[in-house]
Amino acid sequence: MPPAFVHRITKYDPADRDEGGHYTGAEDTVSDHGPVEEAYLAAIAAFADAMGIDRLEIREPGVTGFVHFGGEPPAQGHGLSGLFPPDLTGYHDGAEVSLPVALELVRAMLRDQGAWCRLEAGDMFTVHVGWDQYVYVGTDRPCAEAVARARELGLFPEPMAASPYAADLEEAEVVEPADEDFWERVRTELASRHTLLLEEAYVRNAVRWHRLTPQNLDPVRSRLRPRALLSVWPGPFPDVGSVLASLPEEGSVEFVWETQDGTIQYSIVDATEYEEFAKLVADARAACALSLYQDESHPLLCAVLPDSDGVVRARW
Repeated sequence: MPPAFVHRITKYDPADRDEGGHYTGAEDTVSDHGPVEEAYLAAIAAFADAMGIDRLEIREPGVTGFVHFGGEPPAQGHGLSGLFPPDLTGYHDGAEVSLPVALELVRAMLRDQGAWCRLEAGDMFTVHVGWDQYVYVGTDRPCAEAVARARELGLFPEPMAASPYAADLEEAEVVEPADEDFWERVRTELASRHTLLLEEAYVRNAVRWHRLTPQNLDPVRSRLRPRALLSVWPGPFPDVGSVLASLPEEGSVEFVWETQDGTIQYSIVDATEYEEFAKLVADARAACALSLYQDESHPLLCAVLPDSDGVVRARW
């Protein structure tokens, strides 16, 4: 159940809104990286303190993708440097973090540095960061003192029916578990194809690719990130020249290739880059090209890693 009490917390005075609710004042829509930003974090901390919350769960985490829509340039490391290792170990759906780390995640989101996630404590407490410095805090009971503290900090907490960034639990999702039945189907595909590509989406807009063989399937499984979305594709194909020749004349594709040392790499390329890109992958051992359009993207298998009890909780 969504929290019963939701407040939109902003630096925008409601007196400076027009009849449609649009802000018409002079406040900037990006973070000041200073006292106002700190006020946001202090306000969120006040709500968490009122609820007795000292840890939050990361839900639906993502990082900067092929296109970045933030008001500020994306930061190296997506704003997660110092919070998580460069490979983002520990930044995954369902990961629990301390309140100080959660507040630093909010800071990164306020700065549009690339990382985004929902922060939750069951049905008791939620924090969502939207566009233009709009923050939504949800609680399962009134927090009058926290509301008053937000006002003392110079912010404007306004009651809302719901956060527009709350998870839509009724939208279509991938819910098939990557259980033993799934892996048996992978083995069946491998028996006829001998090699496959496994796409491991461990957060939104961040993937790892693995070349699967009957011999390495179990070791690859042991290294997969929690709650990852797994897609199994044919390939890669040893005739790299034919793959390059088949690239579409317009639009972009995801090109996946195997280097001489066996590493799987990938890149988004469009028609204007093909000639230069062909030089980059000239010594590739194998490759394939995948469409970026959902209606043209058809993996052989797709499933989500369940938790240890077999339940799929990731909301892909």
